[in-house]
Amino acid sequence: MAKKATKTITVEQVGSPIRRPKEQRATLVGLGLNKMHRRRTLEDTPSVRGMIASVGHLVRIVDEA
Repeated sequence: MAKKATKTITVEQVGSPIRRPKEQRATLVGLGLNKMHRRRTLEDTPSVRGMIASVGHLVRIVDEA
């Protein structure tokens, strides 16, 4: 069977988690982001999209492949 190409999404942290609720800080850590301007390439799944949506004001989508 041929391997299915997985879609990826690259996100960058652009907002500080200082003075944010614990849940938002934990979501950033779950995404692999904990410092400003750090980028992570993640698998594009509904759960990752939901995490990005919950901290949308702190991150930006750099690339969708």
